[in-house]
Amino acid sequence: MGITKVLSRIALPHDSRWTNGDIRPVDAERRTWGFLTFHNFWLLINCNISSYLTGSSLIPLGLTWWQAIIAIVIGNILATLALIASSLAGAYYHIGFPVFSRAVWGLWGSQFVIWNRIFLGIVWYGFQSWVGGECIYLILLSWDPTFATAIPNTIPSSTGTTTAEFVCYVIFCVISLPALWIRPHRIQSFFYISSVITIVFFLVVLIWSLATMGPEGFGDTLSSTAASIPATGGPNSTAWLMLYGMMSTIGSIAAGILNQNDYSRLATKPGDAIWGQALAFPFYSVIGSTIGILVTAATQNRLGGEAVWNPPTLFVELLQKDTSSGTRAAVFFAGLALSVSQLGTNLPGNALPGGLDLASVFPGFINIRRGAYIIALVSPVVNPWRLVNTATTFLTVLSGYGVFLAPMTGLMAAHYLLVCRGKVNVDDLFTGDRGSVYWYKGGVNWRAPIAWVIGVVPTMPGFVAAVNTSIHVSDQATELYYINYLYGFLVSAAVHTFLHWAVPDKKLDGFVNGGMSAREVQALYHERWDGQVVDGMAGVRVDGESYVVKGV
Repeated sequence: MGITKVLSRIALPHDSRWTNGDIRPVDAERRTWGFLTFHNFWLLINCNISSYLTGSSLIPLGLTWWQAIIAIVIGNILATLALIASSLAGAYYHIGFPVFSRAVWGLWGSQFVIWNRIFLGIVWYGFQSWVGGECIYLILLSWDPTFATAIPNTIPSSTGTTTAEFVCYVIFCVISLPALWIRPHRIQSFFYISSVITIVFFLVVLIWSLATMGPEGFGDTLSSTAASIPATGGPNSTAWLMLYGMMSTIGSIAAGILNQNDYSRLATKPGDAIWGQALAFPFYSVIGSTIGILVTAATQNRLGGEAVWNPPTLFVELLQKDTSSGTRAAVFFAGLALSVSQLGTNLPGNALPGGLDLASVFPGFINIRRGAYIIALVSPVVNPWRLVNTATTFLTVLSGYGVFLAPMTGLMAAHYLLVCRGKVNVDDLFTGDRGSVYWYKGGVNWRAPIAWVIGVVPTMPGFVAAVNTSIHVSDQATELYYINYLYGFLVSAAVHTFLHWAVPDKKLDGFVNGGMSAREVQALYHERWDGQVVDGMAGVRVDGESYVVKGV
């Protein structure tokens, strides 16, 4: 069978190189995300093992537990503001991150940010799947405490894993595959079940740890003794470390903030996306992080003074101390709940956004389902077992990756709110020629990369020094890196807005300054994508889903 026949068999129904059924604006039938769905989404994303571990990166810096919590709270408030700003195009025009990126960067220039998100999706999916394998490991260990030694290890120690651990990773990857078939607008039931299991588990663990810690009380993780560092005056002072903690908190979810249009586009009404996220996002992130700090402190003394931050590791150590049936049952349910939590994080956090990004790059052949499976199948190439083996460096890189993502998010927010004043020409986002207002120069809005570079480059010395501690930079460079997300977001947003004011694009300017208000433009597209025939647009059905396409 020739390559042409193969391609024709796997080709999807699509109008052009720029769209297919999953990339189009979402019609009314698929706007199924209400307030509760957004609530459950952020419960899963922000109340999990990653959030639980937040304190493990802040307290060792020299912050006390209460200083770390203050940094986490303020960081999440700032992250919420960035999240809402980057969600507006999706909430009001029902378009996803890769599509709105065309308005900001140009139809071809958007490929830069889309491929960045695809790369992050692959890396994070692999890493979170490996953590999910650790949760499966708990389940198998509860059945047989000798499981780790019962399976002969045939993997060299240099790889950073064992045969037993790798088997658990494969099991988690396999059981994740059916969930990837769920389309985002039909995911509510999955969210309801997994979010209930997740929050109940975390609360039970908190209650158990506090109720059973005995007279020894909390370990020194929760010590109220002030750290022996100055309050102000340089990057090693409490003030600057708290600022760094705030930026690290935002950086850990920076990829999710950037692509949140992928889910706000599914909102039943804009208010569901705005309030459903504004309330749930910071609340569950703070709750997850605080529970991690309290449980670690409450279990520290019973584990010989060692602060065990990772929940799977905590339960393994508890089982080593007591292999009774009660402990084994507790470890089994802990492993089961954590596995559900990891699946609930990995599917909407990495697989589906990555799938939509791939669909936007190859709309003729990839839809969101195919893209999600590609993300899952490619993810082992990142060798997540090696990433875990160098977890400190890896997490520093991913948290610090906000250096690159913050300017992208700032550009999106500025373009929607300031440059275009809430007006989006949805038709032209799918018109790949000079007739589109988003064609700019050769399909690239040159203002965006300039603004992005200005937001990134000054923070790079500090970022490099954070990853490679053998490199030393000035205090000023370190301090700038400590506020990297705030700097990158605001500076890139300001430069992008200024360049559009100083050197306006005639077509875009004509559209923005046209007679229709933003509300009128939004109302027009609501009518079109609700299946009515307006200006040559007509409703059709493709692959069992309702879509609307331009008339010939």
